[in-house]
Amino acid sequence: MQPLFDSFLFGGDWNPEQWPEETWERDIEMLEHAHINEATINVFSWTLLQPDEGEYDFATLDRIVALLVRHKFNIVLATSTAALPAWLVRTHPEVIRTESNGRRHVFGGRHNFCPNSAVFRALSGELASRVAERYAGTPGLKAWHIGNEYGGGGGMCYCETCAEAFREWLRGKYGTLEALNRAWCANFWSHTIVDWADVVPPVEYGDGIGTEKSVVSGLLMDYRRFQNESQLACYVNERDAVRRHDAATPITTNLMGTFKDLDYFAWGREMDVVSWDNYPGMDTPASYTAMCHDLMRGVGGGKPFMLMEQTPNQQNWFPFCKVKRPGEVRALSWQAVAHGADTVQFFQMRQSIGGCERFHGAVIAHDGTEDSRVYRETAALGAELARVGVSLMGAEVHARVAVIFDWESYWSLEGCVGPTAGFQYPQEVHRFYRALHRRNIPVDIIPSTTALAELKRYSMVVAPVLIMAKPGVGEAIEEYVRGGGRFVTGYMSGIHDEHDLVVPGGYPGPFRTVCGVWAEEIDALAPGDAIEVRLEDATVHGEIVASIMHLEGARALGVYGGGDFYAGTPAVTVNEFGQGRAYYVGTPLDQAGMDLLFGGIVDELGMESYVTPDGVEVSLRHCDDGRAFVFVINLTGLAQTVALPRLATGRAVLGEACDWESCDLGPYEVRVVAVG
Repeated sequence: MQPLFDSFLFGGDWNPEQWPEETWERDIEMLEHAHINEATINVFSWTLLQPDEGEYDFATLDRIVALLVRHKFNIVLATSTAALPAWLVRTHPEVIRTESNGRRHVFGGRHNFCPNSAVFRALSGELASRVAERYAGTPGLKAWHIGNEYGGGGGMCYCETCAEAFREWLRGKYGTLEALNRAWCANFWSHTIVDWADVVPPVEYGDGIGTEKSVVSGLLMDYRRFQNESQLACYVNERDAVRRHDAATPITTNLMGTFKDLDYFAWGREMDVVSWDNYPGMDTPASYTAMCHDLMRGVGGGKPFMLMEQTPNQQNWFPFCKVKRPGEVRALSWQAVAHGADTVQFFQMRQSIGGCERFHGAVIAHDGTEDSRVYRETAALGAELARVGVSLMGAEVHARVAVIFDWESYWSLEGCVGPTAGFQYPQEVHRFYRALHRRNIPVDIIPSTTALAELKRYSMVVAPVLIMAKPGVGEAIEEYVRGGGRFVTGYMSGIHDEHDLVVPGGYPGPFRTVCGVWAEEIDALAPGDAIEVRLEDATVHGEIVASIMHLEGARALGVYGGGDFYAGTPAVTVNEFGQGRAYYVGTPLDQAGMDLLFGGIVDELGMESYVTPDGVEVSLRHCDDGRAFVFVINLTGLAQTVALPRLATGRAVLGEACDWESCDLGPYEVRVVAVG
């Protein structure tokens, strides 16, 4: 694949406007010494660029850009519209967001605009246009960065402007009140709508049950869709303003992995390149971070992505902010590259002395010297990327397995009032993904509406907790399995249609025939409780829920143990369907159970796999010329040994050459080998 950039970008957010100008030159010199070649600028500078509605002042930004050009830096230039200026909130108070409890915000914070405010759209679009007009063609300009972390921290807006726009959105979607009432099952609790003006957003003092659930689930589902489209329209508004002055430079905005409120597959279709911010916690499994990288690559249609932000040390938003251990940031950076990143960037270049992020890690810390451990480690990483990075750019991940991640199922599952409050959608997707990651099986993450022709590229398609089956999905899965594919799904899947209404006829709805089971009841388990499952010759455990199932052509691979009334009934099943097989997992299995299940499927398909210790991964990226790069990364603080006997020998690109029969890895060690 053709690389998007002509050099591997290593850098990140630089906020010189927070410092006296006499410090800027020294910052740049220190960054150069660390092999940093890129700066992301102008992310939060709206007031500096526009001190009031009728005045623009680019003098400070001009000097920042000129300094970067003089030093031949690559530049990612933001539009600076992610935080409202005080003057804008004072003169147009309706521009700021309103919470679901009716409280309108005052000036402060960030990501704080109403996405349906005509004033915000006009002024943000105008500012983006002026920035693009002034700086298009700047030497070193590599990408435009619209806004920042859309939706992050601000939540959805429930103001009257949004309410009126929502009514018009519904009118456009449904056409008639009869269709709206049917889609929402609105006769429940006398919620029948007789006038469009009667539609109220799911506020907490109306139908909202907190902010995550609603009396009428279709109302909340549609409001989430509406707010997602409203935020996306703000991005598109600024993107198009930039594009009027620059026809070629890639345009992006930074996404946030499994962030709930925005359907990133819809966003990816509007972005030239996907970029995202990776901030794993101190207890985040390496497999979860890998899943997020694969998700962001999938949002971008399988193309390489930008690692726009990570921390070079502490991330200050956690309750307990552990420093990154020696080598840890390096390992995390190479993990991103292994999964498809063509940049490595940080927040931030220089540590602020004020504000709520002053303890967030930075390449240049408060000591302001090149003597810190973090600076030295960053410089060493920069030297590696300068030597190796360009040869990796554009290389692809080739996967035979696809995992479905569906934002509307995310909203639907976590919006259910019953049968349990125990589900977190991303964690359930990770439960399935983790078993594949443990075997180092490359995975593409795809939307549920992926066309049949694309599904046929994969030997296995996995659909965890796909509670919402949109039109055509069930039919596509049936055809995929009938043609020889392997389909894995289970508990809570196929229950709702696109309106968040239960599909009549029994669970798992459109997947009932292909899976050959009827899940009659869903038993909820208390937090901390588990249920025995006898799978093959092992005893494993399930948690959260247990599907009480009847076989309708499938055969049981595992049965429930214990003393409950459904002990001995199917817990895990497989159904022969056409030339393929469909697996149904009736309960969220523990790691041992998932490993056992997927191990059997992988072996049956004859997939090449390598079981490695938790936190150690083996990944490949493939070049168009037949070469491949193998990444062996220890993301733990312990020494590990892995055996990879089926890998071909190759040339060590980073670290020592691997003895594939027995490869000893130190804590956070990274090895990259070129093969083929």
